[in-house]
Amino acid sequence: MISVENVSKTFTLHNQGGTVIPVMEGGSLSVAPGECVALVGASGSGKSTLMRMIYGNYLAASGRIMVGDVDVAQAEPREILALRRERLGYVSQFLRVVPRVATLDVVAEPLLALGVARDAARERASALLARLNIPERLWALSPTTFSGGEQQRVNIARGFAHDYPALLLDEPTASLDAANREQVMALIEEAKARGAAIVGIFHDVEARDRVCDRVVDVTGFTPVRVV
Repeated sequence: MISVENVSKTFTLHNQGGTVIPVMEGGSLSVAPGECVALVGASGSGKSTLMRMIYGNYLAASGRIMVGDVDVAQAEPREILALRRERLGYVSQFLRVVPRVATLDVVAEPLLALGVARDAARERASALLARLNIPERLWALSPTTFSGGEQQRVNIARGFAHDYPALLLDEPTASLDAANREQVMALIEEAKARGAAIVGIFHDVEARDRVCDRVVDVTGFTPVRVV
């Protein structure tokens, strides 16, 4: 479902004389349906960069990034937007939403974008918010006013609202208490059981050992030379 083949990435600092910063070369991994692969490596080794390339936020300098039948490295913006809407979910560490939109609608939005009826989308959103222990009295409020832990759980609910065939998870259990951590673990296990291909960054070693089938050490992807 997800296949990364010989991917490289550099950043060019145009305000510093065009200095090229090497990030990755020869990055390769594959994730089958129902499999969860963890990215590991020291801070700055390229874990988040690889995730962002898979999602299409960063453009790969070379190589292929296949999500289903779409090569994200070569796809047009409209193709990437369609991929994100239908097949590729991303749970980041930080919630980014339009201010003043109710939490219930923030979580329901991925389903509404797919044409799911509003009542059905809100019912799914309600179930996830309740499962992740967001008090119902907060559902009509914007999550921009919530605590960091509450925002993280809203972000997780939003990321699991639609049954994406592929998921990217960036520290999904960071800073969660035991009860909410267990709920997130269960959501990941349920996604695997229905056949989702998952790539994640898990600094929580116990969580990684529980839900991940393999680890890929990104420090093994030799950086390109500065030019």
